[in-house]
Amino acid sequence: MSKKKQMPPEETQEEVQAPEEDGAVDAQEAVEVSLEELQSQLEAAQKQSEEYLNMAQRVQADFENFRRRNNAARADSFEEGARAFIQTILPVMDNLERALTAESSDAALKEGVGMVYRQLSEALEKRGVTVIDRMGEKFDPSLENAVMQGTAEEGEPGTVCAVLQKGYKMGDFVLRHAMVKVVAE
Repeated sequence: MSKKKQMPPEETQEEVQAPEEDGAVDAQEAVEVSLEELQSQLEAAQKQSEEYLNMAQRVQADFENFRRRNNAARADSFEEGARAFIQTILPVMDNLERALTAESSDAALKEGVGMVYRQLSEALEKRGVTVIDRMGEKFDPSLENAVMQGTAEEGEPGTVCAVLQKGYKMGDFVLRHAMVKVVAE
């Protein structure tokens, strides 16, 4: 049989307790180091999360600004196209007016031209086109082109005494300046 060497009970307890205490201290230090490391990783992750959130918010704001600018540019382009088209139709309006004032023996033809003229006038009116009619008012070079000079008998000095060709505007934009005769000052 083998003989076991027995240690005194005091030594066994110390040996057993000493490793437990050392192990407990080492485990506690490892836990503290691990907690500090986890806390620093958490802080770094939170910082990175905030950076990503800020970046996402900036990108969202940039996109909203882009969309707003794009919508404004699209609306401006549409209005510019509408104005350009209406400017090409204005001579047609002039010719229809001339046809209505011309002497004609064909009443049906004159009535038909009148209907087309009214329909075109209404369509332009719906689009916001207005006639520049400033007869008797002070001459305004931003709305009218003076092409003739009138006499003092025709009105007050500096006023429009005759409209030779109608002018049109769309909102605040002048599509075509009116050609007018102005009394000399």
